[in-house]
Amino acid sequence: MLGGEGHSDPWVKAVDWFLIAMVVLNVLAVVLESVEHLSIAHGPVFHAFDLFSVMVFSLEYLLRLWTAVELEDRRFHHPLAGRLRWMISPMALIDLLAVLPFYLGMFVQLDLRAIRVLRVLRVFKLGRYSMAMSVMVSVARQETRAIGAVLFVMLVVLIFTSSLMYLFEHRAQPHVFSDIPTAMWWSVVTLTTLGYGDMVPITPMGRMLGGLTAILGVGMIALPTGVLASGFSEQIRLRREEYREAVARALEDGAISRRQRRRLDEARLHLGLSEDEAASILEQAVNHPDHCPHCGGLIHHMDGS
Repeated sequence: MLGGEGHSDPWVKAVDWFLIAMVVLNVLAVVLESVEHLSIAHGPVFHAFDLFSVMVFSLEYLLRLWTAVELEDRRFHHPLAGRLRWMISPMALIDLLAVLPFYLGMFVQLDLRAIRVLRVLRVFKLGRYSMAMSVMVSVARQETRAIGAVLFVMLVVLIFTSSLMYLFEHRAQPHVFSDIPTAMWWSVVTLTTLGYGDMVPITPMGRMLGGLTAILGVGMIALPTGVLASGFSEQIRLRREEYREAVARALEDGAISRRQRRRLDEARLHLGLSEDEAASILEQAVNHPDHCPHCGGLIHHMDGS
């Protein structure tokens, strides 16, 4: 099956690395083609490479669609409904967007520059091969409520500070702080501590509010950072715990067979653990078995140690 995330087969790895190289080269080609003299001098080369890339990514998409029924997820096992469900999955939509601009340009009159720029969407295909992206998605799902709460607080602060700034500065600078939506731009750049300087309060109350908003912005940035850092730490702990349980199951017979070792290697790749981390967990499981001496059941560590 094409696209063997979490597989150790050398051929699967070779295909993955080839596709990763294709994505990186496509993004590089989009960037270089935006340089006018390079586009004029090497236009045919860029066009030929784009055609080759579309062929490769189209073939990849069709193969993934055909083999979707072989995925472990039972939702995709039905020959027709399973493939339709796969087509609306996030990564499948990204794969489709990687080639869709090219085919749309054949039937719909589109700006060529827009088609070229849309090719940069292919960079999202790297999410399939990037464990960091996988962890990021898992953290976002895990911390949905916390992230939503932080965004809501930031929205309230944004509206409140921009409304007050409009109240304080509108009379003094009617063309700068003309309305609340315009003042929101000032609030955004101040809360994010960017401070472009294109909108500056001049009244005493406006300057006082500006200083308080800047100080408040430091805390606003720290809130999502803390949530994401906590989520990343928890996600890494869960992945290590999942691998520890897989090792414990493999050791139930007292020794790890070649087939079990291959499965553990695939589990390690799927969970994004390094070889050193996996070796440490395996060594700990061998030297300190996680089985109850009375019933032989698996002991779960609550502290993740």
